[in-house]
Amino acid sequence: MTNATRLITLLSDFGLNDTYVAMMKGVIATINPMLSVIDLTHQVPPQNILAGQFSLLNAYPYFPHGTVHIAVVDPGVGGERRSIAIERSDGFLVGPDNGIFTGLLDQPDLQAVELTNRDYWRVLQPSQTFHGRDIFAPTAAHLAGGVALLELGERLDPAQLVRLPLPACTPTETGYLGSVQSIDRFGNVITNISGEAVQDRSWSVTVGKRSIPGCRTYSEQTAGEALALVGSHGWVELAVNGGDAQFQLRLTWNDSVQVVLG
Repeated sequence: MTNATRLITLLSDFGLNDTYVAMMKGVIATINPMLSVIDLTHQVPPQNILAGQFSLLNAYPYFPHGTVHIAVVDPGVGGERRSIAIERSDGFLVGPDNGIFTGLLDQPDLQAVELTNRDYWRVLQPSQTFHGRDIFAPTAAHLAGGVALLELGERLDPAQLVRLPLPACTPTETGYLGSVQSIDRFGNVITNISGEAVQDRSWSVTVGKRSIPGCRTYSEQTAGEALALVGSHGWVELAVNGGDAQFQLRLTWNDSVQVVLG
């Protein structure tokens, strides 16, 4: 992949009702109109860093080496949190240092910088509420165009980058105890229990006092009935055939769920 055709992706909680996303794309195009920009999603629940982290982590492997990923779920914008860029062996990350890159920070030989070089910002005095437009978008455009990471600011120790304290999945006498790590637009409730834990097994999921059968496809349950299955992302998820599992099961982020084997 040449610098002229290097991809940039955008992820945010901005939604699509306003012009925030378009402004970021306009800044990128102004710096380098040859760059391609792909939207991962802009429907992350407002200020939900964990949801943004999950979306980025699951989408990341499907992009070419060298892709520059901008992630902006940034409730601390304008405060003390750092603006950062990270270089992995297979791509780049640009955004706030608030844990949104958790899961992508454990690669050996990772390099990171705090974005202190204002030469690569849109303006010398950026908005205190829109770093996506004034810092992250222009920085990513320059990075995608071939500017070296270390030109963008002061080097950081990758060990000092913020990581979210993700809930653990732990073995139990009957299976695994985990929690909800994401909810998609269909209301499917995605847990942090790996699909490998239930592979080739008979299993169910317990939520409160309710037992939900493990299935292979949505159609194994009748319309309106809850089921558990392994989603395309590789995690155990709860769904309702033709319905909304989040609503029916009254679940939200970090709620406990238990897989029962056998």
